[in-house]
Amino acid sequence: MATLYTEQSKNVRKTWLLMSVFFVIVIGLGWFFSLYYGDPNILYIFIIFSIVMNVVSYWFSDKIVLKLAGAQVAKREKFFDLYASVENLSIAGGLPMPKIYVVQDPAPNAFATGRDKNHAVICATTGLLAILNKSELEGVIAHELSHIGNKDMLLSTVVVVLVGFVSILSDIFMRSVFWGGHRNSDNKSRGLLMLVGVILSILAPVFAMLIQLAISRKREFLADASGALLTRYPEGLASALRKISQYQRPMSRQSKAIAHLYIADPKGVRLGKKISGLFATHPSVEERIKALGF
Repeated sequence: MATLYTEQSKNVRKTWLLMSVFFVIVIGLGWFFSLYYGDPNILYIFIIFSIVMNVVSYWFSDKIVLKLAGAQVAKREKFFDLYASVENLSIAGGLPMPKIYVVQDPAPNAFATGRDKNHAVICATTGLLAILNKSELEGVIAHELSHIGNKDMLLSTVVVVLVGFVSILSDIFMRSVFWGGHRNSDNKSRGLLMLVGVILSILAPVFAMLIQLAISRKREFLADASGALLTRYPEGLASALRKISQYQRPMSRQSKAIAHLYIADPKGVRLGKKISGLFATHPSVEERIKALGF
């Protein structure tokens, strides 16, 4: 019989499997480039460059995300209930107290960011704070703290950068083909490699994006399960998800780059409305509530 504990383990295994496939795609593109241009060093350059990009983006991820979201520091005296929930649940989860930010937006939503648990941030919209009761707010905060505890922030940053890197590589190859990139081989072999390269350049970014979205959905299931374990009251999170999903309008300030970080799709998907599974940043609310046992 499935439980919240088995849900955690299952999603961790699936996430790392998807990440492994992602790295295979990057290495495969690097290998093809090195073969096409006759230079084995290209493969090593791709791998090193992707690692450097990940390190840089991870180190400054919190500042980048907060800027894109338009977040502001939450003052304790003004947002006391939010502070109390974060403090209490951080202690219960054995995590350092994260910084707290708010976004002035009527759409109910929240996210966590930061490079590790010692430099973490939790951010909620004013709309979220306005509609949730105490147990529902604790469910959402526990969900975000679970992202911190499960190291989802690192994983999310790595995936986002790899998606961008794959897209850049594909664009470089297409441009090189258009401008007459050369390789020291006979015309027949070069033509075949060029055809394969064009196909890969078209399909690789699509597959990379699908993997990114799949990982995002799996981490949401995992954070739901972990958050329910932290509060010992899954009804609170389930009720919060229902309320959030019933808000019909999207957030006023959006960025595709950080959409997967929010607890709910910032475009505003209502309960009962199906979204395209493969291209969704989040699982459907119905699936998430069902996984919580309701």
